[in-house]
Amino acid sequence: MSNPFDSRAASLSGPGLDYAPVDPSNSAALPDVAIALYVEAGGAVRFVSQKGATRTVTVPDYGWVLCGVRQVLATGTTAGGIHAIVVS
Repeated sequence: MSNPFDSRAASLSGPGLDYAPVDPSNSAALPDVAIALYVEAGGAVRFVSQKGATRTVTVPDYGWVLCGVRQVLATGTTAGGIHAIVVS
């Protein structure tokens, strides 16, 4: 089978290489910094941005957090079905 990603360099402009399920944690960072988060069940998402700032945003069902994310915090996060879009 041909793989169109074989000759493609990873890019922040997408597409992502994987949707990695996220378990919000107050102690553990994501294994790879996400270029965005996809949220299946809306609510609050509390996270640490790529720049190191703690932010809380309210996301609708099937919504997006379009920001580099290092960590999704358990405290303050009420959204569910969170996936990290990663390029590495």
